[in-house]
Amino acid sequence: MSGDQPAPDNRTLGILAGGGAFPGQVAAAARAAGRAVFLVGLEGYAEPAVLAPFTHEFARIGAAGRILALLRAHKCRDLVLVGPVRRPSILDLRPDAEGARILARIGRAAFAGDDGLLAAVVRVLGTEGFRVIGAHEVLTEALGPAGLLTVAGPDAQASADIDRAIKVAQALGAVDVGQGCVVQQGIVLCVEAIEGTDAMLERASGLKRPGPGGVLVKLVKPGQDRRADLPTIGPGTMEAASRAGLRGVAFEAGGTILADQPAMVAAADRYGLFLLGIGPERMTEGK
Repeated sequence: MSGDQPAPDNRTLGILAGGGAFPGQVAAAARAAGRAVFLVGLEGYAEPAVLAPFTHEFARIGAAGRILALLRAHKCRDLVLVGPVRRPSILDLRPDAEGARILARIGRAAFAGDDGLLAAVVRVLGTEGFRVIGAHEVLTEALGPAGLLTVAGPDAQASADIDRAIKVAQALGAVDVGQGCVVQQGIVLCVEAIEGTDAMLERASGLKRPGPGGVLVKLVKPGQDRRADLPTIGPGTMEAASRAGLRGVAFEAGGTILADQPAMVAAADRYGLFLLGIGPERMTEGK
């Protein structure tokens, strides 16, 4: 255990931390608001350097007994689930006794899409005495706004590709598959599944066609529990989009976390990409 946190109390915020820098940003925002934080870093996903400034421990994703015991020992009642975690197979999960009990309670949802599984996990955590809240409730400025955030903007072709991608992403989300896709000149180059956004963009770089580049669109799944796994993009997304030859990124305004928005906008401008928040009226038109 490390960090300079005050002694835990009943207001301590528990953070189940996956990969990337965002768990640290959420922890810093909570601490700046006067709240103690305790992070459980999921082994193989959470980055030690991100967790280092805060009180934390590491645990296997299948070690539910240890995770719950740590959260209770630090008097955590509110929990935030933040940071990407690739779903392990049952064989890789190696659940402890508590983990096996929780898997039994989750039941068939363990084999459903990511949102179905996360919704079941949130319900189970509620029965264990915890309240799961969204990362955006702690880091209130994290949700991306509607409108164009960059110097570059979409032209007619890119706008048509965005509309096409909205329809595809909504169809994917309705069956709990993914939150985004890449469309170029009206053709769906790739859709997001278990591999995640960065891996999808890497695939897109080998599928691009001659002519104007494509667009990435990220949306909340229809009916998704917004306390877990909201679409999240950051400066690295803009770099990956540039490598893939895209012209820009569009996201659902008010439903997508922009990890370090100023750095994202700066990166997009540096690469000549657009960054666009899609408002509800355009989302409705896409259906």
